[in-house]
Amino acid sequence: MRRQIRLTTTGRTSGKARPVTLYAFDDDDRLVVVGSRGGAARDPAWAGNLRAEPRATVRHGGDERQVRVKEVAGAERDRLWKLVCEDFPLYATYQRRTKRTIPLFDLEPVEER
Repeated sequence: MRRQIRLTTTGRTSGKARPVTLYAFDDDDRLVVVGSRGGAARDPAWAGNLRAEPRATVRHGGDERQVRVKEVAGAERDRLWKLVCEDFPLYATYQRRTKRTIPLFDLEPVEER
């Protein structure tokens, strides 16, 4: 299921909070986000921020939580790519527009203590 979220990353150069609104897809207790940038030649800035600092904040409705981020690869990426394209087929069009592999990121909630 697709939902709109507010993902706040830490700028890899500035160190400042960088919010962006994205679609996220449910995968068990985690969310998956897609760095499509409409099929542009380069990844979105937020993807680079997540690679540099793999922790972020997700806001959905009134709920806000910290997440640990992992870029997904291999067979797991293939499985998730199919899942997101079934829900939002335009991603397949975006992939055809670009030579880069569109990245997927797994957002796993961090347990509060």
